[in-house]
Amino acid sequence: MDPHEAVRIAAPPGEARPRPTLGLRAAVALIVGVVIGAGIFKAPAIVASMSGNATAMFALWALGGLVSLVGALCYAELTTAYPHAGGDYHFLQRAYGRTVAFLFGWARFSVITTGSIALLGFVFGDYLQQALPFPGLARGTGATLYACAVIAVLTLLNLRGIRTGAATQGWLTLLEVGGLLLIAGAAAFLADPAPAAPASAIATPTGTGGEAAAHSANYGMAMVFVLLTYGGWNEAAYISAEVRDGRRCMVKALTLSILIITGLYLLVTWACWHVLGLDGMAASEALAADVMRATVGPAGETVIALLVAVSALTSINATMIVGARTGYAMGCDWPRLCRLGRWDGERDSPAAAMLVQGIAALVLVGVGSAVGSGFKAMVEFTAPVFWLFFLLAGASLFVLRRREPSLPRPFKVPLYPLLPLLFCASCAWMLWSSLSYVFSQSLGGLNAAWIGVAVLGFGLLLLPLLRGRQEPDATPSP
Repeated sequence: MDPHEAVRIAAPPGEARPRPTLGLRAAVALIVGVVIGAGIFKAPAIVASMSGNATAMFALWALGGLVSLVGALCYAELTTAYPHAGGDYHFLQRAYGRTVAFLFGWARFSVITTGSIALLGFVFGDYLQQALPFPGLARGTGATLYACAVIAVLTLLNLRGIRTGAATQGWLTLLEVGGLLLIAGAAAFLADPAPAAPASAIATPTGTGGEAAAHSANYGMAMVFVLLTYGGWNEAAYISAEVRDGRRCMVKALTLSILIITGLYLLVTWACWHVLGLDGMAASEALAADVMRATVGPAGETVIALLVAVSALTSINATMIVGARTGYAMGCDWPRLCRLGRWDGERDSPAAAMLVQGIAALVLVGVGSAVGSGFKAMVEFTAPVFWLFFLLAGASLFVLRRREPSLPRPFKVPLYPLLPLLFCASCAWMLWSSLSYVFSQSLGGLNAAWIGVAVLGFGLLLLPLLRGRQEPDATPSP
């Protein structure tokens, strides 16, 4: 990194800045809420179809939790050594300079965060329209209106401040976790175990309960879907400067959240396997709905529709909270974006960044409504960009330890450098897997790989406009 390029990301002297206001419970609610989304209602079916047998299926979900825990320990060191509302942006800026950090922030604002909010809005709208249809409107139109309404309402709630946003997140996460426990409880008490697969379908003697699937195992690809479902715990970095006693609380919040998520994922997977069996899971196109239909009857489908809607709502709110803090960090770092760097000290919120993020998400909902499934594909095809920066964030732990050896580190990742290397290897593998998938797809007649290149390329074009003629040189400080 060019030392003349790096600057401290901080609010100007005398201006309000983030301060510790969140407790452990709020931090855990945010992490759990941002991770558990609609994916857990779909991914177990895909993983089951690629596992070969039930033992392998459960082992893959447990392994996903273990890999996530390793990553969380790495982030615990980064967040306690460098607590900042910029999260990953701050780590990347200190390790590699402003250019890399800006490209990350741009990708996050233009597609990764705002695109996720828009897609989650559509998920919320689709399922709520199914349970509570908008009178007199087609399903697509009703879903779009629901998406716009939920984004607008949650943006306004979070503009009221972090206390309102965190309280909303706490209740939504409680509802979401309760819904997943409801699925597990219904399977345990209202359903008989699924019958074992016939002997002719047994491919190997390694099946659990006599049901090794006739389909072949593909553990590598199954693990891709497992890790995607666990994705999002790193968003805890964006509240590291706002957690009380963050030097200890962040470690607890990350570890406890991963353990809760892993337990819930294993419970949901067990419930689906108990009711449908491995082959039934693999063949299901609406896994959770099939489980609830088998346990409580047709009303179960409405319950699942509402539960998915709540899960989407929970993830939207959490994503808004952490996403706006990237915009705030960019506003502090780049003078021409200074309006984004204004912190509302009365509400403890990056109000300007939150408002801009909400407007951008609404614009993307309009784009998504116009282009249909092409918008969903466009957002998904930027996955390599996400994994590239996630890999760089993991590698920044090595860079910053070497560059700033005397900096106090309240928590150091155990078994260094083994665990950070394992985390970086898992990110590199996910980057390779996402690149392989994207290169095999097309959108509008173009190879899908160009979408990620275009996002980063446009960010590079914006850099000269943001730099201006001259900017004062500075070096980063803790």
